[in-house]
This record gives sequence, structure tokens and C-alpha cells, in this order.
Amino acid sequence: MSYGPLPKKVDPRKLAEREVRIQGLASVDGLPRLKSYLVENCEEGDISVDLLFSRDQQRIRTVTGSAEGRVHMACQRCLEPVEVAVQASFNLAIAPSEEAAKQLPRYYDPLVVEEEDVELWSVVEEELILNLPVVPYHDDCSIQTSFGEPAPEDEKAQKPNPFSVLAKLKSDSEKS
Repeated sequence: MSYGPLPKKVDPRKLAEREVRIQGLASVDGLPRLKSYLVENCEEGDISVDLLFSRDQQRIRTVTGSAEGRVHMACQRCLEPVEVAVQASFNLAIAPSEEAAKQLPRYYDPLVVEEEDVELWSVVEEELILNLPVVPYHDDCSIQTSFGEPAPEDEKAQKPNPFSVLAKLKSDSEKS
């Protein structure tokens, strides 16, 4: 399916009244807070977004849908870039004020809309940030645990086993 660019600002109340579905792409470059969690020079890519603005059975205006994409974060084992799949699910209820948001059912996250327009990209960005892995890592990265040349093993430096005397006593007692 081909997506166009995601609109930057929308009026979610009007869209919910008309039950509008928005499908589009948000560029990672346009999401500065999300970009701060990513590896520099690997900040390209698009996030595909699918949102449905509607009313539920209680006539509450809602925003449901998902956003997904692939981003590059620093592997916490080797500090090299690792590609991470990020997904966010939306189950928001539109509230005109903080007081109204407190009255919403608990299964909705509130989206407080005091003005007419909402920056849709920042709403998507917040949900994506909440769904980033806390500790990204490669499944099979090799970690360098020592640096420089390995130390030569000196046979003189090996200490005798202190339990060898006990092993000798045990073998002597088994023979008799």
C-alpha cells in the first residue's frame, strides 16, 4: 500500500465526527525528540502511520491505530548501530480539558485538545518514544573483552594446585 505524507496538524474533533482514517508516512527527520534516541548518521527512514478518528459506543471521540517503522539505536553491548523495529498502538480519547480527561474510561489514554488543531506528528512521536526498547542490543554481537596482545602464558607462573596433596592421599588410600 502506498502512503502519502502524514499531515503535521489536524483537528481531531472534526475528524472523529466524520470518522476519517489517515494513513501516511512520517519522516524520522521530522521527529526531533525521537531522533535524539537514535544513532547519528542513521536517522533516515519513515514511520508508517494508520489512524482512525471516530466515536465509540459511548459517543466519546477516539483515535485508534498504529505506527511502525525501523530505526537505528546504539547497541548497549558493542555500541554499534542496531536496527530496531518500533511499533506503537493508539487507543486515545479526545478530551477538551484536564478535568474532562479524568472522567474518561480507564481503557483510554487521554488526548487533551484545548485548541482546534493538534500536532499529529508529536502525538505519534510520543507513542513511539514510549515503545522504544530500554536496552537495544544485537542478538549476536561479539564483545571485545580484552585489548592489546594476549599475555604469554608462563609455565613458571603457574602455581601448584593446593589440593594435589589430598588427591595423592586419596589415591594412596584407595590402593590399600
